[in-house]
Amino acid sequence: MATEITVPALGESVTEGTIGEWLKQPGEAVAADEPIASLETDKVAVDVPSPVAGVLQEHKAEIGDTVEVGAVIAVVEEGVEASAAPAAKPAESAAKSDPAPAESATVTMSPAVRRAVLEHGVDPSTIKGTGKDGRLTKEDVLAAAKAKNAPAPSPSPAPAAAAPGTAAPSVGRNEERVKMTRMRQTIAKRLKGAQEEAALLTTFNDCDMSAVIEARTKYKDLFAKKHDIRLGFMGFFAKAACLALKDVPSVNAYIEGDEIVYHDYVDISVAVSAPNGLVVPVVRDCDKKGFAQIEKDIADYGKRAKEGTLTMADMTGGTFTISNGGVFGSLMSTPIINPPQSAVLGLHRIEDRPVAVNGEVVIKPMMYIALSYDHRLIDGREAVTALKIIKEAIEDPTRMLIDL
Repeated sequence: MATEITVPALGESVTEGTIGEWLKQPGEAVAADEPIASLETDKVAVDVPSPVAGVLQEHKAEIGDTVEVGAVIAVVEEGVEASAAPAAKPAESAAKSDPAPAESATVTMSPAVRRAVLEHGVDPSTIKGTGKDGRLTKEDVLAAAKAKNAPAPSPSPAPAAAAPGTAAPSVGRNEERVKMTRMRQTIAKRLKGAQEEAALLTTFNDCDMSAVIEARTKYKDLFAKKHDIRLGFMGFFAKAACLALKDVPSVNAYIEGDEIVYHDYVDISVAVSAPNGLVVPVVRDCDKKGFAQIEKDIADYGKRAKEGTLTMADMTGGTFTISNGGVFGSLMSTPIINPPQSAVLGLHRIEDRPVAVNGEVVIKPMMYIALSYDHRLIDGREAVTALKIIKEAIEDPTRMLIDL
């Protein structure tokens, strides 16, 4: 019996996706719930599983095609053995007849790793995985691709002398054109839309990080032992942001039509780097969570972003965003808001700087912080006040315990 495979529901407000990769080809056996295709949506890559076991009969869409939720993309013949499947196309048959290590069929790869394998044309069965249980990571694939493409050392003839009065031709000036992924296209549209629609403005301040660093140094071992997670800086800034958003509600609100939507909860979108670009999974109810749970949520999102296993639900919602450019060495920046949110907090690198304390110049570990906001909703006084509350909470973490 033939079973049609359709595009599953992709999350709130997401109605279509792009075929990014076929994981199964016509004629190949498919197990129940085994992914047959990878769909790229505006936010994440989603695997499409087969609901039945059988043999994949045909593809109904090509790589790069945009398909709507509910559209038929493949047909699986249920209960048929692979040997009874229609013969593959000549080109495919030739490709499948090439000798390959037996273990190649059992290599487990995340969507991000699969994309990297296809992009760089490497054989995953020849790469030693460094991930959990020996799984391949994107870094493993990139390292293999780099080694594969490294030119063999050999003497090269001296370049011919250029004719008098002419410039010598440049060597190694190559170009490569790569189609933007659906996620990158969406990021570009959203960020450009934020610039065009919102009245963006950024206010700056700086933080003395001495108290936070001292607290981390003093309690990091006990914290890790009790909660099985490292005590980082993001937990401090998330809780400090909760204080600010409680005192200045407009920073935690957004504009919808001719109305302002206020929230009595704090869902913080945390910008993390993923293989296809920056994504912002949401740590929900930060105002009700403790440091340990916030740190666990952020660590889990960071891990899954690298593996390419974040879901649409992980990135739905969010009332405020924190972006940490400091992990990449940024000294100062003007972060851009994540629509429809109205504000984003930018963190930067910590560096020792001379500052005046009680009339004396001392060296302190300082960090510039920035709050970009939509001036249509948030007045300058409110933005400056919110950032000042965050600064004061970081410089005196006790404020976070007694709700000041």
